[in-house]
Amino acid sequence: MTYRETQEQLELKLLSSRAQKVIQSKGRRLSEELCPLRTEYQRDRDRILHSKSFRRLKHKTQVFLSPEGDHYRTRLTHTLEVAQISRTIARALRLNEDLTEAISLGHDLGHTPFGHCGEERLNQIHPGGFKHNEQSLRVVDYLERRNNSMLGLNLTDEVRDGIVNHGSKGTPKTLEGQIVSKCDRIAYLNHDIDDAIRANVLNKDSLPEPILKVLGRTHGQRINTMIMDIITHSDESDQIVMSESVEYAFNALRSFMFENVYFNKEAKKEEERAEYIVEALYNYYKEHPDQMPSERFDDYDKRDGINAVKDYVASMSDRFAVNVYKELFIPKFWLY
Repeated sequence: MTYRETQEQLELKLLSSRAQKVIQSKGRRLSEELCPLRTEYQRDRDRILHSKSFRRLKHKTQVFLSPEGDHYRTRLTHTLEVAQISRTIARALRLNEDLTEAISLGHDLGHTPFGHCGEERLNQIHPGGFKHNEQSLRVVDYLERRNNSMLGLNLTDEVRDGIVNHGSKGTPKTLEGQIVSKCDRIAYLNHDIDDAIRANVLNKDSLPEPILKVLGRTHGQRINTMIMDIITHSDESDQIVMSESVEYAFNALRSFMFENVYFNKEAKKEEERAEYIVEALYNYYKEHPDQMPSERFDDYDKRDGINAVKDYVASMSDRFAVNVYKELFIPKFWLY
């Protein structure tokens, strides 16, 4: 029996009856020889972790554009926080940690430069719109190249489902996917509070008292409250849920953050310029597709057309987008 087979049998013995076992996976779109060491979900995790799209997350904005400080979250640190919280809940509920981790690491691969403002601008100007969860699936299904030739990462069905359905409008088929969907919001709400206080957009005493009484007064207390509440109320359930009181406080906190942070002029003072950069780059490559990297131009020329332009602009990190914009549109003598 291989090491992989031993792990598969342990899942059957140790995991909850509600867990998604790797041996029961619907598999990959293209069949592959099994690894003697790693399970299929572990292989998915590793493929995502070693992808170029994952590495670019370190230079993609979470909320604050061009923050002056080393401790603001990026899309990468957000992803790692989601993975940590998700694995904690999955382990407590005896669900599949490997599947949970793979979905967590892949859920934001399709995000644009400049956070949600970049996404909103692409959604406005690209035919058919733009949604980062759908783009994340496109990244793992098609845009990443393995061995410099194979299209996509060829992930398992359950990981792909969790990635595309992690948003508020989707419902993942597995409990592991539902965990990631919940933890995505738990992570960003709480770390955005932390970053907003650091940026002097929020004062720690400005959070509504009724919310603090339910969820806790510190970053750690709030996350712990939500984790424990989900574990308690999802145990032996066919859904991942919060209690009524905690979910009410959670939604009230989300509304507070939208009003005071996400739509705050100070937090968003760079957004208009960021959106202008995204649109300018999109329009430039729409008119000059041959100026894209050969990989994207081949896609444009052979099958994807304008979608290849969207793919290229969406893949950019914040600083790469700014540097390309300077190279294309700013006279060089202005920069010195």
